[in-house]
Amino acid sequence: MQYPFTTVDVFTRQRFGGNPLAVVLDADTLSDTEMQAIAREFNYSETTFVMRPEDDHNTANVRIFTPACEVPFAGHPNVGTAHVLASRAGAKARPECFVFEEKAGLVPVSIAWEGDAVETVELTAPVTLSTGSPFDAEAVAASLSLETAAIRVDRHPPLIASVGLPFLVVEIAGRAALAAARVDIGAISKLLPAEGADAIYLYCRELWEDDGDVDFTARMFAPWDGVAEDPATGSATGAACSLIADLTPEPHSPRRFRVAQGVDMKRPSRLDVRTGEPDGLVRIGGSCVPVMSGFIEV
Repeated sequence: MQYPFTTVDVFTRQRFGGNPLAVVLDADTLSDTEMQAIAREFNYSETTFVMRPEDDHNTANVRIFTPACEVPFAGHPNVGTAHVLASRAGAKARPECFVFEEKAGLVPVSIAWEGDAVETVELTAPVTLSTGSPFDAEAVAASLSLETAAIRVDRHPPLIASVGLPFLVVEIAGRAALAAARVDIGAISKLLPAEGADAIYLYCRELWEDDGDVDFTARMFAPWDGVAEDPATGSATGAACSLIADLTPEPHSPRRFRVAQGVDMKRPSRLDVRTGEPDGLVRIGGSCVPVMSGFIEV
């Protein structure tokens, strides 16, 4: 049986930048095993499978798989899936809002149009920020092949943070250290998985020219998910921005963040984040570029 698919590069306006995503459509008859096999075949950080919603008031049931496992929520899969579905609906229908059913809950997505094309997509994370245990800076540094001084702890220690999918969030003191970070599997296996987190997100406020006009730049490693490094991680970026906003003197005031990721991978990505909305939920948005489409034979 054949299943249609489309791939898009997410959180970028430049084809072959950003984070690639495969969106498999009409996936209702695929088994869990088949979905996982297809995700391994694409070997992107995530592949989504779009099915009929359980509640007709919602747009679709969306399942998200890394090459190694299913995840309950993620950022770039929602942005990319919404872009694909809105583009298929076309400028005549011009949908402005979707609601996706996911393992983590309902995920609202808004679509902005420019002429006949989708301009940007913004998702609302399914839950407010939650934080977990702090981690020892020396142990975290060892897991990243860095010196302890490279881990900045004056604002917050390395800790678990989540807006639907947990990550170990770490502030890095300098841009050179961020670029030099390399996962030491033996050392990081002593820290993760923990409290539902099996990935580590690093961010740095010091910028290089290639990072662009942003508030900070980031990297994300998820070896247990089959993702050596992710070019753009909306769920982790949303958690990090929510954490940073919560640490400011006016944590509930509206704030906007511009974040670079993937620069050190030569897949530069730009993520736009809003915090401090009345509902306490974080919004993560960006642009997408279609790359290819076809059919998968199963």
